[in-house]
Amino acid sequence: MLLFIAKRLVQIIPVILGVTLVVFLIMQMVPGDPAAILAGEGASQETIEQYREDLGLNRPIAEQYMSYVGNVFQGDLGNSLKNKQPVLDEILLRLPITMELAFYSILITIVLGLAAGIISAVKPYSIRDVSVMVVALLGISLPSFWLGLLLMYLFSVKLQWLPVAGWDGPLNIILPALTLGVGGAAIVARMTRSSMLDVIGQDYIRTARAKGLKEHFVIYKHALRNALIPVITVVGLQFGSLLGGTVLVESVFAINGLGRMIVDAIRTRDLPMVQGGVLVASLVFVFVNLLVDVLYRAVNKRIDLN
Repeated sequence: MLLFIAKRLVQIIPVILGVTLVVFLIMQMVPGDPAAILAGEGASQETIEQYREDLGLNRPIAEQYMSYVGNVFQGDLGNSLKNKQPVLDEILLRLPITMELAFYSILITIVLGLAAGIISAVKPYSIRDVSVMVVALLGISLPSFWLGLLLMYLFSVKLQWLPVAGWDGPLNIILPALTLGVGGAAIVARMTRSSMLDVIGQDYIRTARAKGLKEHFVIYKHALRNALIPVITVVGLQFGSLLGGTVLVESVFAINGLGRMIVDAIRTRDLPMVQGGVLVASLVFVFVNLLVDVLYRAVNKRIDLN
């Protein structure tokens, strides 16, 4: 296990290089000049050129990229072009908020998804099964930003049960977490149902029932445990989707997390901030995938991680 984790940590290095290169090149193609934006409207060309020189934007692109990569491996993500503050400090301030939102969202995804999938699989093709799968299909189809606005209108504007926006207390967590978690729960529900149906039809399940074991024990002890492997994979992938979804949801609910920081940085062409934010989000996703691989072994000891 330790050898496997060490190998995966080494594999993170090319991931970092790939992410930094892709984001750097994309930001170079975005219209607009960061120096002109920072200089303000009506600034002279001399002022703009001075900004470009101070920011190092007048150097060749390859030189800019190599300089950035070298700083990244030293733990320096640069300074924001907008407020001159270290990018890493801003990310460390915003990241806990995004991670908290992602945690509660994935919790909703797992609980609702597993429960719905098990309910459907126990009595397949029944009215209950069809109803759950129809709701799951709707959950997959609804865009997160639209669902967020709908929930906000219903529970905040009409019923006035929950705050409209912000991140000031436990009640503020509910709507954003639901917005992110519902779509993932629908996907997990469909995967759980499919995996459970495959397992329930196996001989050892029939043997367990023939021994007189109670049905709930057969379902949760034997069927669910062996059906979890593909579900864990989907949950791991959904966590990556949640990190991407926070960009929209944090903007809709005015949450000062990492996603909103990236959006604001893109608007102002704050290249170091965008690169640093995307890099950190990518690393979080990589470590989540590592955790998923470790969970495989925890669930099924026969899996060879090497």
